[in-house]
Amino acid sequence: MIEALAPAGDEVVEYDRTNLALYAALLEAENAGRDWCDVASSLMHLDVTRPDAEACWRSHLERARWIVGAGLATALVAFNRRATH
Repeated sequence: MIEALAPAGDEVVEYDRTNLALYAALLEAENAGRDWCDVASSLMHLDVTRPDAEACWRSHLERARWIVGAGLATALVAFNRRATH
């Protein structure tokens, strides 16, 4: 289930682990130049006519960027920790 907003902060949480494939797909869609409405509808199953749809999409895209950017070291440790336990 997609939350209204993706997590914020400097820690990787279970929601991030659960939605890692979505984050990757959002980044791929952004790199392909896809329209946010199309992406939010097809990947996130959001009703893009809702006033909060763009904020939801944007927060998830920003979280995806954080995971592969500034949060990469944190994410690698967190994902490895889960894999070994």
